[in-house]
Amino acid sequence: MSDLESPRLPKSDGGLVQRWLWVLATTNPPEGEMDPVSRWLFLTRAGVIPMTLVSACSAGLLAIFYGDPVDWALFALSTFGLVLAHMANNLMNDLFDLQVGTDQEDYPRNLYSPHPVLSGVISKKGLMVTALVVNVLGLIVMLILVAARGWPIAAFALAGFVLSVGYTAPPLRLKKHGLGEVTVIAVWGPLMMGGTYYAATGSIPWQVYVASFPYAILSTTVLMGKHIDKLAWDERDGTRTLPVVLGEERARLATKAMFVTFYALSVVLVAVLIFPVAMLLVFASFQLFSRVWQAYGQPKPAESPVPNPVWPLWFAPLAFLLTRRAGGLLVLGLIFGAILGW
Repeated sequence: MSDLESPRLPKSDGGLVQRWLWVLATTNPPEGEMDPVSRWLFLTRAGVIPMTLVSACSAGLLAIFYGDPVDWALFALSTFGLVLAHMANNLMNDLFDLQVGTDQEDYPRNLYSPHPVLSGVISKKGLMVTALVVNVLGLIVMLILVAARGWPIAAFALAGFVLSVGYTAPPLRLKKHGLGEVTVIAVWGPLMMGGTYYAATGSIPWQVYVASFPYAILSTTVLMGKHIDKLAWDERDGTRTLPVVLGEERARLATKAMFVTFYALSVVLVAVLIFPVAMLLVFASFQLFSRVWQAYGQPKPAESPVPNPVWPLWFAPLAFLLTRRAGGLLVLGLIFGAILGW
């Protein structure tokens, strides 16, 4: 399993590009003093942003496949808005989890990657200001898109913002009540893909909502893995994530079922012509899937058997590797579908 769990990583003490790639690959700061780009990538946890880009790109490519005219300037602006929203979400999660006392020195958030405030990279006030600035930029993007496409854009954006804030912030604290995983499905699925499709085309057929679920479910396996990894800490803290509610063994089984659902739904949606036939390229990730499946069939090891820069996370990076591989193949399949029409 070493080829799966310990991928080849950039150097954390190399040149600038190597240091940026290190932060993107591990969400950890590079060695020594951080340059401005590394600092920004670290603060926003930019390594997980590609999941958002897959959702956005899928919307634009589906529009071509369905034959709807696309305003590519508005598509690009919408995609930029989604990236800002994801960055703001990561900043706010760190801020609110710190405020409610979840993120502490011995909590996994500060172990797999230093917490930006607890590690002294930024002050609590600085984190708050950064999150505010990113949210304001996102608001500006939303207003431009509303002016171009109308108020449905605001509905998509505000629904995403409420779920994003409510994920960790009082009074909702959706993560604490076993609803965080459902939130991710809603955001990475209908809200991201549906909102981008509408921004790009000015319309949204029902098929887009259905098409949004396979990748949204696959993306949620990363969160499921992360919450399985943090189960002992969350249980002690009273944070009832879905894995805490289910217990570790059933949570691992549920995550495996979500992996299967991604592949099964892809086949079904190809069969009913919601996806192009080329979407079956996602099955090129099946070898990796089989290895991740095997890992999820066993309890988390007491210690990482291989060098692991994000330990104590174990299941989360495995799910992320599969999501990244399958997500890239999904986009490639949609590109072929958009070009060839099948």
